[in-house]
Amino acid sequence: MTAPHTTTSPKSARERAAAAVSSAVRGRADRLVGLSHSLHAEPETALREHRSAAKIADLLADEGFTVAAGAGGLPTALTATRGSGDLVVALCAEYDALPDIGHACGHNVNGAAAVGAALGLAAVADDLGLTVTLVGTPAEEDIGGKALLLEAGVFDDVAAAMMVHAAAEDSVGATSLAIGSWDVTYRGRPAHAALAPWEGVNALDAMSLAHTAIGLLRQQLPPGTLVHGVVTDGGRAPNVIPDLTRARYELRAPTVEQLAHARRRVRACFEAGALASGAELELTRHGADFADLRQDPYMTERYRRAALALGRTPQERHGEVMASTDMGNVSHVLPAIHPTIGYDTGGAKHHTAEFARHGTTPSADRAVLDGATALAHVGVDLATDEEQRQRLLRGVARRRASRDPA
Repeated sequence: MTAPHTTTSPKSARERAAAAVSSAVRGRADRLVGLSHSLHAEPETALREHRSAAKIADLLADEGFTVAAGAGGLPTALTATRGSGDLVVALCAEYDALPDIGHACGHNVNGAAAVGAALGLAAVADDLGLTVTLVGTPAEEDIGGKALLLEAGVFDDVAAAMMVHAAAEDSVGATSLAIGSWDVTYRGRPAHAALAPWEGVNALDAMSLAHTAIGLLRQQLPPGTLVHGVVTDGGRAPNVIPDLTRARYELRAPTVEQLAHARRRVRACFEAGALASGAELELTRHGADFADLRQDPYMTERYRRAALALGRTPQERHGEVMASTDMGNVSHVLPAIHPTIGYDTGGAKHHTAEFARHGTTPSADRAVLDGATALAHVGVDLATDEEQRQRLLRGVARRRASRDPA
């Protein structure tokens, strides 16, 4: 269906819809803040977010959404849908936490804000010809749930996707680094370290050689290309030549093309460790590669305006680089935004226990509601601006045609 005709002007239709979504979010403030606090109180790591996903699913089912668990074959992913319009807008909810330090990236705020935006837009879905889809996206901190859901077809009919991310400040327009991860294993041969070390093949030496080679490579890598890793298994006893070592390494680069170049160079370092030591090398991709983030200019500007109207002052970070996000993969396929919503973190940075401690303060609670409202206003703008609506619908049609040329 297309957007219904109305006797009022487009501007007044937009204003009325914006007021309705704001009211819908405010009317559910207690539920949304309660969701944020509940997610924060029971943090769950990648692909273990069963309680977190259930909390979101139950809330949306109570609000009349049609909920499907296990989206894209991921056990803790979900979709929840309201409306039947031809313009499908997705809100991406994150809810995974970090090992040992809980919601140290603020995903309780992210997830609750996305749910709030979905509830806001659901209030006007029938009037604006919208289908509102909340996509529960697990494992952003690990294997990249959004990238896997994208590959599984969950976003096939989505015209635009949005989320907001917790931070120490409001910002719009930033990009992110592409990232890929490897699990690294060297297998050697054990021997007594004192009586017959020459009979062994030292897997730890292989890892040490690779680590040294990567350290030397860093000065030759382009700006913005990073390599970092940890050894997770380096042997069991100092008097036994290690026959097995394991590590996980991450590579980051400004673009997916530069990431591919860095991967070739770093792979050579791991191969050198195997060649020099005689150990056998096993390299396994860990999860999906994250692409660099490309935020849609129109949606970014409309979000900025909505945030300003809420009394917030988002910093314009166009071209600046934040860390990495699997929302980048979505943004390469369809229009998307990933602004940040700020609250007082006491100066703490992401991925620290101190950041996690600020996730349920009044400032963070306001971020949930303001983030939800601002995202919902972007959805209203996309639905009521006929030029933008047609742009998005044409994009969906092109993607369908490319999947099924016949």
